[in-house]
Amino acid sequence: MGTLTITGGTLRSRRVPTPSGRAVRPTPSKVKEALFSILGSRLRDARVLDLFAGSGALGFESLSRGAAHVTFVERHRPTAEALRGAARALGVDDRVAVVAAPAERAARVLDARYDVVFADPPYVQPYPQAAFTALRERDLIDPHTTVVYEHSSRTGAPDDPQMQLERSERYGEVALAFLRPRAAETA
Repeated sequence: MGTLTITGGTLRSRRVPTPSGRAVRPTPSKVKEALFSILGSRLRDARVLDLFAGSGALGFESLSRGAAHVTFVERHRPTAEALRGAARALGVDDRVAVVAAPAERAARVLDARYDVVFADPPYVQPYPQAAFTALRERDLIDPHTTVVYEHSSRTGAPDDPQMQLERSERYGEVALAFLRPRAAETA
C-alpha cells in the first residue's frame, strides 16, 4: 500500500492509502498542482467524473478544492473497493460514487451530466474514444464540460473529431490535453 497526499483545499495534507502495484500510476505532484491551477474555479460546486480512477488522486483533490460530487470509475474491483475505503477515511463518502466497470461500460449506468472529466488510462491503452462516445450519446458531457486527458508526452494530443483541443501541456513524461466536446450537429 502506498499513500497519496492531497495538496490543496479543505483536505490539504491529508494522506489517503492507495493500492500499490503497476496497475496504479498516480499523477505526479508537479503535474497535479499545475492541473488544478489551470482548472481553478471550474471545480467549485462541479460534478466530476474520474475515469480510470486508480488511486483517486484527481477526484479526491477535486473534492478538496470545492467539487460537489465525484464519480470514480475503476474496472479493477479491489482498487474500486480501496476508493470506497479512502472516501470513508476522508469523511467524503456522501459526495462520492464508485462504479467498478470499464469506462465505456460505466457510461451505461451513469445518470448525471458532468462539468469536469478526468481520463487517465494506462499509457499502453489507446485514447478512450469509445468511453467518450458513450458519454456523449447519453448526454453526460456537453460543450460546457472540461475533459482532461492525461497521456504519455511521447504521444501527441488526441485527434478526436468529437472533441476540440483547447490546450495542451507537457511536464516531462506526462502530457495533459484539455478538451471540450463539440456541439452536436443538428439536422
